[in-house]
Amino acid sequence: MSDKTLVEEAWIALEKSIIYYQGRPIGTIAACDPDIAALNYDQCFIRDFVSSALVFLINDRSDIVRNFLEETLKLQPKKTQLDSSTPSRGLMPASFKITVVNGQEYLKPDFGEHAIGRVAPADAGLWWIILLRAYVIATDDRSLAEREDFQEGIRLILQLCLVTRFDMYPMVLVPDAASMIDRRMGLYGHPLDIQSLFYAALRASLELLIPHEENQLIIKAVHSRLPPLLKQLRENYWLDIDRLNVIYRYQVEEYGEQALNQFNIYSDSIPFYRLAKWLPEAAGYLAGNLGPSQLDSRFFALGNLMAIIVSLTDELQSHRILNLIELRWTDLISNMPMKLCYPALEDIEWRIVTGADPKNRPWSYHNGGSWPVLLWMLTAAAKKMDRGELAHHAIAIAERRLLKDQWPEYYDGQDGRLIGKEARKFQTWTIAGYLLAKEFIANPDRLKLVTFPFENVSV
Repeated sequence: MSDKTLVEEAWIALEKSIIYYQGRPIGTIAACDPDIAALNYDQCFIRDFVSSALVFLINDRSDIVRNFLEETLKLQPKKTQLDSSTPSRGLMPASFKITVVNGQEYLKPDFGEHAIGRVAPADAGLWWIILLRAYVIATDDRSLAEREDFQEGIRLILQLCLVTRFDMYPMVLVPDAASMIDRRMGLYGHPLDIQSLFYAALRASLELLIPHEENQLIIKAVHSRLPPLLKQLRENYWLDIDRLNVIYRYQVEEYGEQALNQFNIYSDSIPFYRLAKWLPEAAGYLAGNLGPSQLDSRFFALGNLMAIIVSLTDELQSHRILNLIELRWTDLISNMPMKLCYPALEDIEWRIVTGADPKNRPWSYHNGGSWPVLLWMLTAAAKKMDRGELAHHAIAIAERRLLKDQWPEYYDGQDGRLIGKEARKFQTWTIAGYLLAKEFIANPDRLKLVTFPFENVSV
């Protein structure tokens, strides 16, 4: 099948996913699989819609994105709630669906109270700010973002992230399953995926917030948080051979400001021999999580790719992450771009960490499964760093299978050959992720919708 035909088929499938509210296009449903029960896949998820929204913005369909931003903002709680069973002030819903009562359409949000595990989404508000910035750049129209309701919405999201808490670190503290990895995977605390989005949302907010009196405190808070956040993530999350040698010889039970092992990480908790064998000299990456006595050395693709895209990593680190992907292609890409997490949790570790979650069994779903939606992030990261050959190779691999396999949500197995056991087909962000990757290849200037320059923030 020709490249043109594949793109045309993807557009047809994307158009079918658009949902309408009160006669206006408002978003896309998660999947249009005719053979499996919808469950919540008939809803519009904020994180899922981002890839579709970027495709629409690039193709002069900004009305859909504007409608989405306006309607989701209306769903954000604006008042402080003392009842723990109600959504917190400033929280954005994970998803919403259209319901009809007495012939009138309403939007019904899900803040996690209906989700598996009942965990609220920490990433939805961050993605919302990132998407609002992309809308402003694509349309060259700041009027929407400068409306008072939008300025308030940005403030409330940031206040939720910057709130005083039982935590001394610049990262944002979240529970397990609060991101795209929305099932238990041992990511409680400061998972990389959330920190990358948090950093991007902070930088985006500085472009969006009007510097008037009401915004001064939050703007000051953002300026105060960015340097220590950047320093913490670039230094303490970073893993390469040199860093491994430092951590390997860590002393523990240190006390005071001069402590090198600030998190009291015990060397025996890290698989140094496997890592030293797997990690090439020219490569490196950001660890999956960091906290008291914990350094999660798993590679998480979304957090690392977004770190490159938004300049959370510096130029050398960004190239080293791409070196890792290139030199460990069989492990991280194989037959479908790309592994969400590597390596997978197996055996007793899988049982303990995931609670023996059968959907997250080894090399499936979040636990080592391959997700085609990551194709757009891989392409954006590679093109930003002038490593377009990686993107071309990955897209070519995906094109051999996506349409034939009917656009699956994810793939299973260490080599990514099996369509996910519970994967929905005609998954919208799989379709949009492919289209977005093709757009970034054809028009690299479109990267400005999601990227930030390296030089804007100093440590």
